[in-house]
Amino acid sequence: MEWHTTDAQSLAIIDQEIGEHSFSAAEYEIVRRIIYATADFEYKSLIRFSEQALQAGAAALAARTTIVVDVPMVQVGITPHLQNTFANPVFIGVEALTRPQKEKTRTAWGIETLARRYPEAIFAIGQSQTALTSLVELVEAEEIRPALVIGTPAGFVGVDVAKARLNDSMVPNIHIEGRKGGSLVAVAIVTGLVDLAWQAYGQEGNG
Repeated sequence: MEWHTTDAQSLAIIDQEIGEHSFSAAEYEIVRRIIYATADFEYKSLIRFSEQALQAGAAALAARTTIVVDVPMVQVGITPHLQNTFANPVFIGVEALTRPQKEKTRTAWGIETLARRYPEAIFAIGQSQTALTSLVELVEAEEIRPALVIGTPAGFVGVDVAKARLNDSMVPNIHIEGRKGGSLVAVAIVTGLVDLAWQAYGQEGNG
């Protein structure tokens, strides 16, 4: 990520306002990216990292693992970072060709279709609660084993349940507890993770 003077000033303000914390250096980089993107310091207490989530995600990125997202906004937000680093392929759930189904939303069916096609992908679900629920159901049924699931949909009905099930699923995950979230948060997490992975693996993979 190319930082400008205003970015540096903003990050300095974030560092000052957050103060002491218990995050690892890598986790904190993700947290400050989210706060920078949203100007919402509450995310400091809402974000949850499963054990080894960042390590698993970084390794998967470096291995050029496919990334599956729910909506175009997430794809648009992460693609420039990927083009300049690992160039992972990105597929969008809402654009996946599926047979029309009444029981689920188009995005949920798209994510389900792509998950079966790429069962070990990195999944970034930024907006669609139904997509996250469908993904968790496939994980619970042991039909897929994602490298990492990022779950940040905002919502009022059932989204906290989907996130809790994700947390209990034992797959590496990063999620936002409660009602808050959105595509912007998912983009901040993915791009932060790409930068961390590039620092760790980039030269090695391209030397």
